[in-house]
Amino acid sequence: MTDDIHRTILGVWRIEQPRLITSLSRMLRDVPLAEDLTQEALVAALEHWPTNGVPEKPGAWLMATAKRRALDHLRHAGMRTRKHGMLAHDLAREQETMPDLDSALDDDIGDELLRLIFTACHPRLAREARAALALRMICGLTTEEIARAFLQSEATIAQRIVRAKRTLSESGLAYETPRGEELSERLASVLEVVYLIFNEGYTASRGDEWLRPQLCSEALRMGRVLATIAPQEPEAHGLLALMELNASRMAARTDPAGDPILLMDQNRALWDRLQIRRGQLALSRARELGGAGGFYALQAAIVACHAEAETSAATDWTRIAALYGDLAALVHSPVIELNRAVAVGMAEGPLAALAIVDGLAHEPALKAYHLLPSVRGDLLHKLGRHGEARAAFEAAAALAGNTRERDLLQRRAAMAAKAAGRDP
Repeated sequence: MTDDIHRTILGVWRIEQPRLITSLSRMLRDVPLAEDLTQEALVAALEHWPTNGVPEKPGAWLMATAKRRALDHLRHAGMRTRKHGMLAHDLAREQETMPDLDSALDDDIGDELLRLIFTACHPRLAREARAALALRMICGLTTEEIARAFLQSEATIAQRIVRAKRTLSESGLAYETPRGEELSERLASVLEVVYLIFNEGYTASRGDEWLRPQLCSEALRMGRVLATIAPQEPEAHGLLALMELNASRMAARTDPAGDPILLMDQNRALWDRLQIRRGQLALSRARELGGAGGFYALQAAIVACHAEAETSAATDWTRIAALYGDLAALVHSPVIELNRAVAVGMAEGPLAALAIVDGLAHEPALKAYHLLPSVRGDLLHKLGRHGEARAAFEAAAALAGNTRERDLLQRRAAMAAKAAGRDP
């Protein structure tokens, strides 16, 4: 198999997996089975496309293959009940109209995908497993990507997913979008899933590209739907505000070659002012509902400080540091504390920030987190300790899973090494 075809298959798979699993889950009313069948479709593509070439409509090919597998499964299971017979009949009829499938799915995949996430976030599942299950089974993130998002080992995440899938299969949990009190019970976990999907799109944890815009767009779409179906939930509006404000910077975050541009170096003329306004309105709504101190609203307030500053020099870093302090008081997280250190460094100087960063050196969750040595390298560079900065950037590059980010860190290491060579 050539590398080009392999990359093509995986690229198509990332795009089409949500379509496959939403369609099959709607028909079979069995989410784990739908996920298994989509995986079988991927295996079929890996077997056939290198020899026969990539189909003209690869998404339709994958869907047709997955539905044939679904039909075979029902037939082999015996289809003893009328329900099985009806499902098989429907699948067979849809097979006949497969060429028109893509356009039909474009109209409804959004709501169906959100319904699947609500199913995966059922209260019967362990809380720590809900988001991992949805991200892996429904949204197509790899176990490695999910482990990075949660700062957990791949083995831990894999075990959570296996247990959650078993519970989902054995319990016969309803494939539904809950309402009222049931919606509220699941909403926090659903918001977390959407938040993590957006984060993976905004800064990809692995691969050759720093951004995955499709994931950001899908998360934004779902966030807007959630704010509509849960209009009195302040955190729904807080999350929407956070995503809108972050997404407003997308056009400025990479150069024409796709390499990252750090926040302080971005051309703010490229920031989307309309999207910033939408984010500000969503944040105002979260505050009106009493949610100013919520997890997502606090983060949105931090991003709003950047959005409201006309230049990087005009950024209110003291305010940002205070907001990170509020966030750290709400949720104990070494990542939040690391971000607070960056803000403290801008507000009070790199020496104050370095003390915070060095205090995080032995945090188990940050052991393989590349941004810890990256931030430390930046602070050391600003303090003129260029040799130490080079070593920190090299350590960060070794931990980075994303190619673009690794290259950036290696360039910063080279710059620090050059500066160290000029030191007296």
